[in-house]
Amino acid sequence: MRDFFARGVAFAQVRRGGAKWGGFRSPLLRSAGAEPLGSSNGDDPARISRKRAPGRLRPGTMTPRSAFPEGAARHTPVVVERCGGRSSDIDEGTTDVAITEPTEGRLVHDQDAAAGDGQPAGTGDAHPSSTPAAHEAGGDGEVPSLELVTRVAGQLSRAMNSVIEGKPDVVRTAITVLLAEGHLLLEDVPGVGKTMLAKTLARSIDCSVRRVQFTPDLLPSDITGVSVFNQDVRDFEFRPGAIFANVVVGDEINRASPKTQSALLECMEEGQVTVDGQTYGLPRPFIVMATQNPIEMEGTYPLPEAQRDRFMARISLGYPSTRAELAMLDTHGQTSPLEKLEPVTDAATISAMIRAVRAVYTSPAIKQYVVDLTASTRTSAALRLGASPRATLQLLRAARAHAALEGRDHVLPDDVQAIAVAVLAHRIIPTGETQLARKSTADVLHDLMRRVPVPSANR
Repeated sequence: MRDFFARGVAFAQVRRGGAKWGGFRSPLLRSAGAEPLGSSNGDDPARISRKRAPGRLRPGTMTPRSAFPEGAARHTPVVVERCGGRSSDIDEGTTDVAITEPTEGRLVHDQDAAAGDGQPAGTGDAHPSSTPAAHEAGGDGEVPSLELVTRVAGQLSRAMNSVIEGKPDVVRTAITVLLAEGHLLLEDVPGVGKTMLAKTLARSIDCSVRRVQFTPDLLPSDITGVSVFNQDVRDFEFRPGAIFANVVVGDEINRASPKTQSALLECMEEGQVTVDGQTYGLPRPFIVMATQNPIEMEGTYPLPEAQRDRFMARISLGYPSTRAELAMLDTHGQTSPLEKLEPVTDAATISAMIRAVRAVYTSPAIKQYVVDLTASTRTSAALRLGASPRATLQLLRAARAHAALEGRDHVLPDDVQAIAVAVLAHRIIPTGETQLARKSTADVLHDLMRRVPVPSANR
């Protein structure tokens, strides 16, 4: 009996990084440097000592932070070969990674880390560094020109308008949110093209795209990912969820349970995912485009204010005009034009355009106007809940993107007013009297914009 316990057969305590057996070495999970146990019962010591190196991964897996030394650098690329190939060596110092081609089992770090290989994250097998737009984008330290923004945005608009008939303003707002590093909520009645708009924007960019159909049985781990114990490496491996992509299309987001909806909170606000105490960065650029249907609310879970506030803008497509609907019968009558749509830009160019938008000048008077406009929603008698400070920040970012699309290197009050309703309307809650008067939140915002003083040219 004493021999029996001396060999390590006791209670098992499985934990991250391996298993421990009550103070004894486990006969099942042994470290690579452990003595070969069980020689007396016929085990081959040579076979036991052949272990997979700790720094090896299977295709389609992520390296947990615990597999690397303390104080290691955070921005070293990790690439695991495609399924069926031999796993590549893992560079020492790698911590957090994000996937490029989730369905093909390939991992790569974010946009900046992958630039050294000549292939940005999220662009698949394409080589955008060879495109003219990528050359014009310059390095990370250079600010691209606004000419690049207007030209590529024009190409995006034409590509999307070839699929979405008669909605140029909606298309422009979607591109504005993309360049302002925000997220887009598409809310309208069924059948007006909400999902089509999101898929069209995703198809127009050569980057990684994931589509999630939100259902009542969807779990948070389906979105963020899950840690699975791997016997070969004797450690937990992170299997990325659907959120690891440049463009994430969430269809009917209000049909998922609140706990699944809350899985998007950290992703949308901080651009990262934390699972089992490990933090993994998401690829850049990153945008979530979610759709929801305000009709047929039975069996749905309305988005809470905390999550609605994380969407930079909410837009409604509305019904098309008679002429646009007739044109739709010609273009969509036999085949969908989305099937023939080709990408007009790539993730590297979008990242360069975002850097150009950040450099757009905003005067102190414009900043004060943005603050005054959002503060007026908090004191209005027509509203029960006003705009948050996050709304102030995102309104400024959206105004910069709107100015850049107009080809200007500075923000005007017109830019703020043009995007204010899309950015603020879904964040504020009207009072009962306002609802009885049949006034929408957009009507309240238009009233406030007429009252708040516009900064003059000499301010």
